[in-house]
Amino acid sequence: MDRRAFLATTAMAAAGTATTGIARAAAGKTFVLVHGAWHGGWCWSKVASILRGRGHTVVTPTQTGLGERAHLLSKAIDLEVFVTDITNVLKYEDLNDVVLVGHSFGGNAISGAADRMRERIRQLVYLDAVMLENGQSVFGLLPKDIVAARTKAAEDSSGGLSIPAPPPAAFGISDAAQAQFVQARFTPHPFNTFVTPLKLANKVGNGLPASYIVCTDPIYKPLEASRDWIKAAGWKTIEIKAGHDAMVIAPERLADLLDVDQV
Repeated sequence: MDRRAFLATTAMAAAGTATTGIARAAAGKTFVLVHGAWHGGWCWSKVASILRGRGHTVVTPTQTGLGERAHLLSKAIDLEVFVTDITNVLKYEDLNDVVLVGHSFGGNAISGAADRMRERIRQLVYLDAVMLENGQSVFGLLPKDIVAARTKAAEDSSGGLSIPAPPPAAFGISDAAQAQFVQARFTPHPFNTFVTPLKLANKVGNGLPASYIVCTDPIYKPLEASRDWIKAAGWKTIEIKAGHDAMVIAPERLADLLDVDQV
């Protein structure tokens, strides 16, 4: 092969590689991963890294008053603020065709976002999440003993401003390194988000494709009412053998579940 033919062949190969890369990127999904109470966007770090490595776009916002935004903690933070946190991410990052994932308390924010910005969302995934209908509050669903204990903890620790985080074991974390990772990053959670109602103009999910992932090892008892709601609604349910904080405990397995259409 002469030099001219060699260069032409090399150029064609490079073009083919570039085209393959573009096609792969174009096939990637856009994930917005929303954390639960006492957490922040940091809890998704391993899952996000895995999904990005597979060519997906991943955004992990932190809700107002938590994580690196803990300095914004105030009594003005309610569920409406949490919903606005997520709708603003979709709006100002110009995100479309989004797989919107909500863990635990984050289920409230993704329900609210779906109610208001349905056109930007591809599907909803509730990860061991709270399920509220219009006018319901989180404390309205939780067992009375848990409500009483968290209310007292809020009064004792901050005069009712916030609820201190439970120990990592409460989220099914038994590994010492994982426990240290989350314990160092937990922040008190805005109390008023537990008592204010979620405002929805449409049915939960707003008609979008939706599924619910149950963490089974162990079962997170405070979510019993939400699991009952999912069963009664007939939504698709998927199980993952991990504790409540599956994104920390089993990031590879969780990424595999998220990396397929759950509908």
